Amino acid sequence: MSSAPVRVAVIVGSVREGRFAPTVTRWFTGEATAHGGFEVDVVDVADLPLPMAFPAFGTEPRPEVGQLAARLAAAGAFVVITPEYNHSYPASLKNAVDWFRAEWQAKPVAFVAYGGLSGGLRAVEHLRPVFAELHAVTIRETVSFHGAHGRFDSSGAPVDPEGTGQAAKKLLDQLEWWARSLTEARAVRVYPA
Repeated sequence: MSSAPVRVAVIVGSVREGRFAPTVTRWFTGEATAHGGFEVDVVDVADLPLPMAFPAFGTEPRPEVGQLAARLAAAGAFVVITPEYNHSYPASLKNAVDWFRAEWQAKPVAFVAYGGLSGGLRAVEHLRPVFAELHAVTIRETVSFHGAHGRFDSSGAPVDPEGTGQAAKKLLDQLEWWARSLTEARAVRVYPA
């Protein structure tokens, strides 16, 4: 088994002005880097000039779609950081997911969610069948921040660093296992999508 770090694309799903996503993302990418099993590539949906409309059949997509496709294809795993909007996930995240197909196939996806009372878990539960349709494997362990603004201090650090660190480690350990296992499987056989 290769000991090289797994390339993980951390997809930041919120585009709202004043969003809390950068705080959660900074914390999580720090945890993923410290874990040692990952090379982190942050894909912030707010920075993506993805069109909302798909091109006509047979026409080439815009260059920025191809550039993102290459980044996603290079990833061996994904972590989606999502808030909960109206009991689900942001439309901007769905648009970013829907532009691609093969890039997700036979790769693991984990979730870090945040929100109010449900901590973003309803968004995660809506994302699981979307990724299943794209032939991705979702990781059971999820890191969730209920009442997210109160879970981080003014410097952006979690108020419970031990608990959040343990939750992140469990998620990352499972994500690394699935990423390495699926990479080995894809090397032996082409996935029959």
